Amino acid sequence: MQVQFKVNGKAKSVETPPNTLLVQVLREQLKMTGTHVGCDTAQCGACTVIMNGRAVKSCNILAAQAEGADITTIEGLAAADGTMHPMQAAFKECHGLQCGFCTTGMVMSAVDLCKHHPQASEGEIRELLEGNICRCTGYQNIVKAVQQGAAAMAS
Repeated sequence: MQVQFKVNGKAKSVETPPNTLLVQVLREQLKMTGTHVGCDTAQCGACTVIMNGRAVKSCNILAAQAEGADITTIEGLAAADGTMHPMQAAFKECHGLQCGFCTTGMVMSAVDLCKHHPQASEGEIRELLEGNICRCTGYQNIVKAVQQGAAAMAS
């Protein structure tokens, strides 16, 4: 089946079987490997992208369900000149990562979190990131990064 959507501001059209997951299309057909596959069961959040303005787990969505959607992956978050998005910069500055596997999904979820909850408290940030699992950091620096990123996004 033919599926058409926008990814990182560019129109895309892919031919794919009806049972193909969005994460598979992004990684395998469009070569956007920043979107990671962790658990394949929508538990870890490594595959998080922004679809139509909301964070979604792309391992839990069929590509056909993205027909006509506007999708942003981690590759589309930075400015065209390579300047990092404020949330990416905050994760770097606050060392909100260790092995890095969860980072792309965590950043995408954090961007959505700050868009919809710009004044979130530390406790709210922890609660709102509940669907993203990090096995390395202990979340302290991730929370700091989200707070710093939120402030930068607001200014």
